[in-house]
Amino acid sequence: MRKSFPFLAAVIITAALASGCANVEQKFSRGMSNMAEFARLGEIRRSMEQTALFDDPGAHYTLGFVRGFDKSLVRTGVGVYEVVTCPLPPYDPVLTTYPNPVYPDCYAPGLIAGSTFETDTHMGFSGGDVAPFIPGSRFKVFDMH
Repeated sequence: MRKSFPFLAAVIITAALASGCANVEQKFSRGMSNMAEFARLGEIRRSMEQTALFDDPGAHYTLGFVRGFDKSLVRTGVGVYEVVTCPLPPYDPVLTTYPNPVYPDCYAPGLIAGSTFETDTHMGFSGGDVAPFIPGSRFKVFDMH
């Protein structure tokens, strides 16, 4: 009798996490994306760009970096919160009024160039971003826009 309680608890927890998983998946994936903000450096790059354009062009390396670093800390903390609380409502974004993931306004990466996303690879050529996962990469193959 005592050995069945942990098994029953595990089954109930698994059933609770598996039911209604569309919202849970969105909240979990949004949290994982936000937790990876320091690897992407999107907030720092965007804040430096916005500071150079709208505030003081000479302060974008200092003031823009500090603003971006602060926003990256907030985004990472929100990501940890969303991952930990993904099975629990509310499922709407918490504390975010900006797009997810964030990139500088002058550049938004596309899909990686490769046979997974390209439909014309059987002909021997394809296009797209070569390395969008590397911060600052702007190289595209067959860029038509």
